[in-house]
Amino acid sequence: MTPEQRFARWVRAAIVLFVVLFVYFVFADTYMPVTPQARVLREVTRVAPQVSGPVEAVAVTNNAAVKQGQLLFRIDPEPFRIAVDKARLAVDQARRENAQLDAALAEARANLAERRATADELAGEQQRVESLIARGSISRQRYDSVMADARAARSAVAAAEARVHSLEVQRGRQGDDNLRVRQARNALAAATLDLRRTRVTAAHDGRVSNLQLDPGDTVHAGSPVLVNIGRKLDIIADFREKSLRHVKPGDSAWIALDARPGAVYRARVVSIDAGVRDGQLAADGNLASIPATDRWVRDAQRIRVHLRLDAPLESLPPTGARATVQLAPLDSGLSRALARAQITLLSLLHHVY
Repeated sequence: MTPEQRFARWVRAAIVLFVVLFVYFVFADTYMPVTPQARVLREVTRVAPQVSGPVEAVAVTNNAAVKQGQLLFRIDPEPFRIAVDKARLAVDQARRENAQLDAALAEARANLAERRATADELAGEQQRVESLIARGSISRQRYDSVMADARAARSAVAAAEARVHSLEVQRGRQGDDNLRVRQARNALAAATLDLRRTRVTAAHDGRVSNLQLDPGDTVHAGSPVLVNIGRKLDIIADFREKSLRHVKPGDSAWIALDARPGAVYRARVVSIDAGVRDGQLAADGNLASIPATDRWVRDAQRIRVHLRLDAPLESLPPTGARATVQLAPLDSGLSRALARAQITLLSLLHHVY
């Protein structure tokens, strides 16, 4: 065989190989999509106190494992204890004021009853003098005096009724359902809640990170001072949108972690995001900004896919760890075998890159 013939054979073999690889790439990109743009995320809770004050004690160390409800740090509780005592005194004061109002109300009601009795007596006297004045049996001076006393008695009854009504409004409901007592009890409950909040605890099982807190530091309500990284995994992978034509929740998948070369883990597709930020237009009053490009072939848009492992990992990777995700949406033994071989090869390559 001449050199020209051997060269022609190599060219034909290269062309055949190129065609085979091209067909395989198109098939794999449609029915066995794979992406190295994947991460393992864990729930990250930013821990912030709900009250302000100096830190009395820090009960954990950086990167320590914590359980739900475990104490993380404690704020000096003394000012909050004083506030609770003050609120309790306010409740007692409200009850004492209610007792004083009850006594004043009883006195006002007794005075009202006395005024009414006097008014009733003078009303009867008024009727008698009216009949006597008609017969001329009583002087006009006596008549005018009785009429004035009757009017004064009625005015005294009205004043006593107004006094009773005013005290009833101030007193409100009877017992501890009174407005003044309820307000004092609410203030006591708020002070007690603030006292409990001086103990900052873990909201869930996890691991403390970025702890830069020492006793004596002053913390402010709502300002995070550490993070608690949970144990729940959310694996996200960004695929080209055309590769997701046949993908749906529940499809099989395999995951290879960069930190664990050679290991492949089975997973399932949980959901596919409904959009990306570029698909969100803000109504900011400006005209549309159209990006300009002179590229004939533009970059493919990527859509985020969420996955979940079929079995929990013995040791959790750090949040943000890189991964490679292989999907197998086609219900075919051949495509699944090729997909498994593909992700296995990629996981082995993690030994060298």
